[in-house]
Amino acid sequence: MTDTRTEHVRTEHIRTERRGALGVITLDRQEALNALTHDMVRAMADALRSWRSDDAVERVLITGAGERALCAGGDVVTLARDVAETGGVGGGAFWRDEYALNAMIARYPKPVIALQHGIVLGGGVGISGHASHRIATDSTRIGFPEVTIGFVPDVGATWLLTRVPAGAPGAELGTRAALSGEHFGPADAVLLGLSDVVVAQSRIAELVERLETEDADAAIAAVAVAPQAAVSTDGRLAGEQALIDAAFVGDDAAAIVARLEASGPEGAGVAATIAKRSPLAVAVTLEALRRARGLGSLEQALATEYRVSRNVSLLPDFAEGIRAQLIDKDRAPRWQPASLSQVTPAMVEACFAPAPEGDLRLPEGDLRLPEGGPLPQPTSSKETA
Repeated sequence: MTDTRTEHVRTEHIRTERRGALGVITLDRQEALNALTHDMVRAMADALRSWRSDDAVERVLITGAGERALCAGGDVVTLARDVAETGGVGGGAFWRDEYALNAMIARYPKPVIALQHGIVLGGGVGISGHASHRIATDSTRIGFPEVTIGFVPDVGATWLLTRVPAGAPGAELGTRAALSGEHFGPADAVLLGLSDVVVAQSRIAELVERLETEDADAAIAAVAVAPQAAVSTDGRLAGEQALIDAAFVGDDAAAIVARLEASGPEGAGVAATIAKRSPLAVAVTLEALRRARGLGSLEQALATEYRVSRNVSLLPDFAEGIRAQLIDKDRAPRWQPASLSQVTPAMVEACFAPAPEGDLRLPEGDLRLPEGGPLPQPTSSKETA
């Protein structure tokens, strides 16, 4: 086969190239499991912007270098340091551009295929879960671990996890994933609505080669398998669905935990997991999910998430969670408050207040990052998200 690779560009941690009719964006920060920095976000946006009007590029592939991860999320250690040094000004700029990138991917005029191989957490879902074609593999471990570090699921997670109408079967699977902060395999990724199909890792190279010349739907259909055929087990959420839908209803996180504890050993195990997370982050996450279910677009959800991200990042639990999980690694965070029973409605509501430097506003149409800096500030911070 003739080598059609052209226009190869490399910036720090991002490689872009064209292979036939396929534009390829490769995250290459393997020492950090391809975790996103601000420069990486902007480089990805630059590539998407350049290809949207390039007729030679018919579809785009997002993947990660190495075998371990597509992307383990954002560089939260750097974000926590920024909060301590600047009050989160740099973090705010990062989130503005990251969320704009998430929305750009969702509304991109050409097919975007995301290979969700290996670890795909937080921000990794943000650059893959909004793609038009989301490919899990037998190595996929996907999830939103934010409550583990005193933070909240963002990057459009509240939108992705609430697309099943309240009361319908499976409506609370996303709630369970967000409040527990656990990782899930490929079958559960599809059930959660974070992935579309599964392709065995052994056929990924074939898929990429097909995408150079074939329509995305046809290329994927040629290699995709049922989720159960790609892994040794069928996943766990399908078997828990009735329990989850019964236990995770309502707006009271403490009541959810109580129902789980009373439901038997399986539910008690999930309750014990949630009890280890930041109580305030759990309560705020639940409220964010409930609000997202009533919103009309991904952009509205991202605007609300921006408020929550900025406000929660300024609270003690964010720094403490990162210390316990990623710096000292003693896995013994001292949460404030220490239990769900101590979380008040006022504490939760405060996290939805306008962001310190003004709210995020994303157009629901031609989405792109501006050439010379982060998204412009709104004229008022009093508009509702």
